[in-house]
Amino acid sequence: MLYLAIDQHRKQLTVNLRNEQGDVILKRQVSTEWPRVRSFLEAVQKQSAPEGGFVTILEVCGFNDWLLKLLAAYGCRETVLIQPEKRTKNKTDRRDANALGELLWTNRQRLLAGKKVQNVRRIVPPSDRDAEDRQLTALRQRLGWLRTRTINKVQHLLLKHNLQQECPTKGLQTQRARKWLAKLPLGAIDRLELNQLLAQWALWDKQLAELEPKIRQRQAENPTAAIVATVPGAGAYSSLALACRIGSIERFPHARSLAHYWGLTPRSRNSGDATQRLGSITKQGSALARFLLAQMVMHVLRRDLVLKDWYRRIKRRRGAKIARVAVMRRLATILWHLVKYQQAYQPGGGKNGKTTAT
Repeated sequence: MLYLAIDQHRKQLTVNLRNEQGDVILKRQVSTEWPRVRSFLEAVQKQSAPEGGFVTILEVCGFNDWLLKLLAAYGCRETVLIQPEKRTKNKTDRRDANALGELLWTNRQRLLAGKKVQNVRRIVPPSDRDAEDRQLTALRQRLGWLRTRTINKVQHLLLKHNLQQECPTKGLQTQRARKWLAKLPLGAIDRLELNQLLAQWALWDKQLAELEPKIRQRQAENPTAAIVATVPGAGAYSSLALACRIGSIERFPHARSLAHYWGLTPRSRNSGDATQRLGSITKQGSALARFLLAQMVMHVLRRDLVLKDWYRRIKRRRGAKIARVAVMRRLATILWHLVKYQQAYQPGGGKNGKTTAT
């Protein structure tokens, strides 16, 4: 078997090809133009046929999709997708490709068997359905962020002239407030900026309204999202976003595995006699998942008295911020139990208390 390592960039691929003995038999750069990359993979396919095929390793990035599909089309037996490591002080594309090739060949048996490799964070590509749901929910998040940013700019403009107190309603997100903003007398440049901000605000609202039916439709078709939606505070958008970022629950052997996957477990720096060096959470997983769990915390605490009592005990000892993060982590473990055992959320954990176990 041949072992192909690819350091992917926008305009070129830096490749490193090894044989079964671990010797580098090819190292070069390949343009990402379709004819050239197809010609290269066709050559690798022919060269690897007598050796039993080839496997590939590459680092995850924002534009892996086309390459993953192309590798599968040219007979790649398996693609190992890993999280990039921290940059070294002597970084080049050829060194990166060589390091990836060495990693793949050295750990080929464990990687191809699906086993863990020390200090390697392997990424499992989502299914086509989950990938589409991730894209849809990420778009919803981005539009929400843009709308919030626009509203904040409107508020800043009002504060600039001390006009916020003249607003006819308590907040700006009402029809009366928008009509007032449209007629508010301002200087020529301020009026121009406010008109553009109001137009952007209307655009974000329109695009968000177009997304909502699609999100509700796909959420209704997702069985995992239906289970997540039983948690207080999880609407169609939140439940679909979390469900598609869970994927197959079988890849998480323990409840704590899901919390670790979303970066909700504390950092550890234990060495020698110092065995209690626990820091802030790692934040290595999905930032959107952590954001949505943080939004759900207050809803859950209002309805789950057992979890609320647990939160208060931590709050007295460690403070509100750490207590909220602890509830987020416990919510992740609760979601693992709900999806694993196909159960709806029960405040207090039901009879056996499993849903609130850590």
